[in-house]
Amino acid sequence: MSIVENEVVVKELVTKSNLPASDYVINPYVGCPHGCRYCYACFMKRFTNHSEAWGSFIDIKRCDKPISKKKLQGKSVFLSSVTDCYNPFEEKYRNTRKVLEQLISIDCELNISTKSDLILRDTDLLKQCNNLKVSVSVNTLDEQFKRDMDHASSIGKRLETLETLHKNGIYTVLFMSPIFPGITDYKDIIVKTQRYVDEYWFENLNLRGSYKQDILDYIKSACPQLAELYDDIYVNGNMNFWNSLSFEIEEYCALHSVKHINYFYHKELVAAKLNQTGESGEV
Repeated sequence: MSIVENEVVVKELVTKSNLPASDYVINPYVGCPHGCRYCYACFMKRFTNHSEAWGSFIDIKRCDKPISKKKLQGKSVFLSSVTDCYNPFEEKYRNTRKVLEQLISIDCELNISTKSDLILRDTDLLKQCNNLKVSVSVNTLDEQFKRDMDHASSIGKRLETLETLHKNGIYTVLFMSPIFPGITDYKDIIVKTQRYVDEYWFENLNLRGSYKQDILDYIKSACPQLAELYDDIYVNGNMNFWNSLSFEIEEYCALHSVKHINYFYHKELVAAKLNQTGESGEV
């Protein structure tokens, strides 16, 4: 698929965050060529006036204003919330590397999330960050299912990325997101990766908006034995599956001393944060 490239000038790269565990987010790009079929960030099209399909465009942000050390000092910063900051165009434009070059001198808590092995290019800068976590999204060990869902790095390369980062002394997080009912085997993933993963984050599959029906149609076609379960969860709104799985994960992680955070109820967590702060910001 050809990607429509466009450079846009912005006044500020740093944005207040609604994410439960972050004060600020930095998105060096708008759009994401990984084109994940379940990506909630496709809602961004409402604000950017893109007519192209999600995953087929990329806006490269240009910003002359330096990142404010005063603003981010002692705060938590997330790279990135509505794009993968290491999407393939980062190799050409190096926006994320330029951001990192500024952040290494700021005493902030930095979380970077990606599905790309391109992050290894910046190991030299990552090793200079004092309070850093790098999370790599993995929700399956099945390469075919991964190919059905996104155009990002293979599962094999993602696991190699986690292992390489870990060997370089960088705190690694395996972000098991989104967990697909009946497809994601969290135990298998933990057993395979625990020797080089410091922490696990879990997030359930949320279906809404334009991609909800696409995923439900995929399940009916590729995994018809799960169609009834998905209808129960996503059509009937039955939360019993997630409540049960959440309890199961907590028990398993406690038994096996697995450090983790459960983000199953992301929507509720965001709402709670907004109620606390009374502010709005970018997810």
